[in-house]
Amino acid sequence: MKFQAFVVCLLLLAFLNHRSYADEPKVSLLDNNSEKISINIGVILDMGTWEGKVVHSCIKMAVSDFYRLNGGYRTRIALHVRDSGGDSLRSIAAALDLLENVEVQAIIIPKISNEELFLARLGDRVNVPLLSFSSISSPNEHPYFVQVAEDENTQFHGIAAFLKALRWKSFVFLYEDNADARQAQTYIHDILQENHLNVAYQTAISLQATDNQIINELHKLMEMKASIILIHLSSSLASKVFLNAKILGMMTKGFAWIVTSKTMNLLDWEDSSVYESMEGVIGFRYYIPPSNNTRNLTLRLRREFQHNESNMEIRELNVFGLWAYDAASVLAEAVERVGIELSQNSSAGAEPKQLGFATLKVSNSGSDILSKIVSSTFTGLLGKFQLSFGKSVLEMYEVLNVIGNGERRVGFWTSAHGLTEKINPSINSSSGILETIIWPGFSSTAPKKRWLLQKSAKSFRIAVPEKATFPELLSWDYDQQRGATTVSGFCIDVFRAAVDRLPYKISIEYIPFDTDHYSYNDLIYQVYEQKYDAAVADITILSNRSLYVDFTLPFSELGLGIIVKLNDRDPWFFLKPLNIYLWITSACFFFLTGFIIWLIEHRMNEEFQGSPAQQIGTALSFAASTLVYAHRENLKSNISRFVVGVWLFVVLILTSSYIAKLSSLLTVEQIKLATSDYIGYPANSFVVRGISVSNLNFTDNRRQPYQSPNDYNEALRKGSKNGGVSAIVDELPYLKLLVAKYPNEYTIIDSSATTNGFGFAFQKGSPLVRDISIAIGELREEGKLVQMERKWFSSQTSLFSQDTESSNKADPLSVYNFFGLFIINGVSEATAILVFLVFLLREKLSIHCNIFAFMAGGKLMSVLRYFYPGRIIGAVDGR
Repeated sequence: MKFQAFVVCLLLLAFLNHRSYADEPKVSLLDNNSEKISINIGVILDMGTWEGKVVHSCIKMAVSDFYRLNGGYRTRIALHVRDSGGDSLRSIAAALDLLENVEVQAIIIPKISNEELFLARLGDRVNVPLLSFSSISSPNEHPYFVQVAEDENTQFHGIAAFLKALRWKSFVFLYEDNADARQAQTYIHDILQENHLNVAYQTAISLQATDNQIINELHKLMEMKASIILIHLSSSLASKVFLNAKILGMMTKGFAWIVTSKTMNLLDWEDSSVYESMEGVIGFRYYIPPSNNTRNLTLRLRREFQHNESNMEIRELNVFGLWAYDAASVLAEAVERVGIELSQNSSAGAEPKQLGFATLKVSNSGSDILSKIVSSTFTGLLGKFQLSFGKSVLEMYEVLNVIGNGERRVGFWTSAHGLTEKINPSINSSSGILETIIWPGFSSTAPKKRWLLQKSAKSFRIAVPEKATFPELLSWDYDQQRGATTVSGFCIDVFRAAVDRLPYKISIEYIPFDTDHYSYNDLIYQVYEQKYDAAVADITILSNRSLYVDFTLPFSELGLGIIVKLNDRDPWFFLKPLNIYLWITSACFFFLTGFIIWLIEHRMNEEFQGSPAQQIGTALSFAASTLVYAHRENLKSNISRFVVGVWLFVVLILTSSYIAKLSSLLTVEQIKLATSDYIGYPANSFVVRGISVSNLNFTDNRRQPYQSPNDYNEALRKGSKNGGVSAIVDELPYLKLLVAKYPNEYTIIDSSATTNGFGFAFQKGSPLVRDISIAIGELREEGKLVQMERKWFSSQTSLFSQDTESSNKADPLSVYNFFGLFIINGVSEATAILVFLVFLLREKLSIHCNIFAFMAGGKLMSVLRYFYPGRIIGAVDGR
């Protein structure tokens, strides 16, 4: 861009060397008092047009009126007028002349085209404000570009409200074929989409279009049965459209025409025949509040043009003259508030800034003037003047109905109150009400929206790929009985079902598309080139493709997935439900329970008595038999029964959890891919660009491309160690088809919603997109999509109902999962041992008490004589 700008500058220098502006008019408004400071201001106009002449007169009157009312001001504006002749190159040359030779402090230019945005960049570099009445959306990156006029995109909020009030959801849009209009399309479409409005068809008409070309475009609208038409054209071009539309009978009952302020602002200067051809048209125009100042200015202009331009008649002062008047006033006020000294006005002392022009200087006062302009607030001819981000804040439009040789106001639109019948909504019973509108054909009934059909006499040409990745999705077959080729598959069934739900009938012609030599991107581009009306296939909805075509709602599942081979050859697979610590903990509790039962029962229960080996075997077999509730030993102690009861509850929970986890693992085994494993992906697919890898957390190395499902199957069977891959990354519908084909060998272990699914592609602006999308939504809600999927795939796993997220994570169960259960069992066993020890201690203490009682009663000697008669008698006798 910098190089192009430099070339343009060189051409302009050559142009300036051959042209002098010595004969251009200079309007000096200096006071006779030499103390008044003259400030040079440039004005660039197309003096060959009515608009240019009116703006020139309004600027002069504004400056004259301003200093008449403010005679004590120290500054005076000196206007230096340049005639651009409607040529962008001459406008740029005039601006350079004003900056270099006159050293103006600001420039007023009514209109600035996209080609003239160089002036905005130039103004930024030399710090000179550029005041424009252009209504196109100005770029915010140019701080010295001040848009005095309203942003024309604002009115589309009002137009959207008008369309919604009449319940018109879609319409035809005609706009001017130039750079400015194309730039504004983005903003306009955003506003319409925010209000859920659909541009069913749009076309650009050149300003140089002939009557035949305009008639051809209007014929297209008639063939499409268009009834609601929005016009965004200049008044001269719009007049041609309406004159030809009337000839074709399109200005009759059943049609609705809406025009923007681009047409209405200058409609007063068109011939009366234009008004006659526009009978019943609805127009939006910025509202000019009535005032004495406005009426006086209009009378002065009429007198001036009657004297100087007898062939021009000023009926009403249009908004351009008012913008010019207010802009000149705010500029004069800003200059005075800056208080520039005469010595500084010529930029004396300023250092030249090299911009490719050695003599071009930077203004010392331009930034101050700009700040005063931007911060200015006053009541002008258009009401309150205020700028926001360098743009005029004007948000009141009047809704006009063209009747006879004039317009009739039917209401207003404001950003605050919407559509209202009166300018003061407080006196309305409700908002959103307009006065009665007379539509084309002198009808008072609003036209009904008719379905837009693209050349109904012809069939819709639908491109269908000759070969698809899976024949279940798309397949061409030759019917020998009928001798014709038919197309079938899941995608075709969905499309036919959606078409059958349309409220109108269309004729469809399926055309094979060569996929051996062309890709799906080529198919999208051919739809964009209007070779086909639409494309039906497993086409992934991508942002870059949406730049060329309009997609319907997706009819498949969204996202990418990973498919792996099930691995069921591990001989120790049955151990996987529980981790090693849970196995060890469970075994310890088995042994502990057996030991506690033996400890309690062996003193009183013969089944737990015998040799040490027998007792150990009995305790272990009892503990093991509780796992299957097959213990045969009869327990004698209530403490033992309590311990076994709690333990059986623990065993029940453990075995149930084990069985459930084992079933889950046998259904879907979680396979963790190692960094050394290879990953497969579809060749010649957008996945190659790293979308799947970056979103599913894979590195860019160790990837292998494959062409077909058979290649997938072979690579997965081999595995990474044998020249294959451990996993395949692809879109979910493809992976689920592969799983349906091999349900016992592969499974999807992960997915990520990084794609938008499959959709049908139509030409930009096709009216079928919205209707087909609604039909697809209905099919999904009614479950018909699932039924069609089950028809084409052998597996009953639904593409739309199966949860592909890894909801059943295969992490083994751990001790933490049963921590509370083991705590309960441990407490119960500890309590049992404690109770057992208490009873045992009590029994021991009871025996000792009986012994002491015998001794205290003198019965000890009798007992001893009984057991040791000889020794006791001898001892007594010896004593």
